[in-house]
Amino acid sequence: MFYRTLRVVLSFLARMFLRPVVEGANLVPAKGPVILAINHLAVIDSFVVPMMVPRRVSFLAKAEYFAGGTPRERLVGVLFRALGAIPVERDNSRAALASLEVAGAVLDAGEAFAIHPEGTRSLDGRLHRGRTGVAQLALEHNAPVVPVALIGTDKVQPAGKKWPRPHRITVRFGTPLDFSRYDGMANSLPIRRAVTDEIMYAILELSGQEYVDSYHKRPSEAA
Repeated sequence: MFYRTLRVVLSFLARMFLRPVVEGANLVPAKGPVILAINHLAVIDSFVVPMMVPRRVSFLAKAEYFAGGTPRERLVGVLFRALGAIPVERDNSRAALASLEVAGAVLDAGEAFAIHPEGTRSLDGRLHRGRTGVAQLALEHNAPVVPVALIGTDKVQPAGKKWPRPHRITVRFGTPLDFSRYDGMANSLPIRRAVTDEIMYAILELSGQEYVDSYHKRPSEAA
């Protein structure tokens, strides 16, 4: 009850701060497993979408956000949990596998899970090639995928800026994508690639971004 009440309060404050234009939220299934596949323009993106739909949406967040010992850091952890954040370790060799396992458990419980297929936020504003983890989740857990486009969050929190600032955003939900035709084919890399590309194209249609058919590298991956 505490987390539910806190989430309502945070959602109200976010709507006052961001003045969001929300389109198609009714397209998100009210129950059952579902993946929300979102473009990624700013750090706040993972926190925005869960506040724009009536059902609880889980997403992954760095474990260090929850490990602080100061009152401020503990408060941040409480707020993150209220919004559906699940702490995961990201700086080890099993991070990717562990993330998929955590996401799979959420879906198997019949809940909603949000993911950024690009893997990291786009610093150039373009939509980059999606990584196939989103397809693996959809196929292994028989979950529909709702494409979601965020527009304007990069103005709320531009790259390099620590604190967000007021700016109107748009949150646009698309028609759920059903991949049940590929049942039993989750181990096929070409199928996972095809499913991921279909998801990215749906996000592209919603966002209007320029598409780049290459991965956006994380800072640690850059040469």
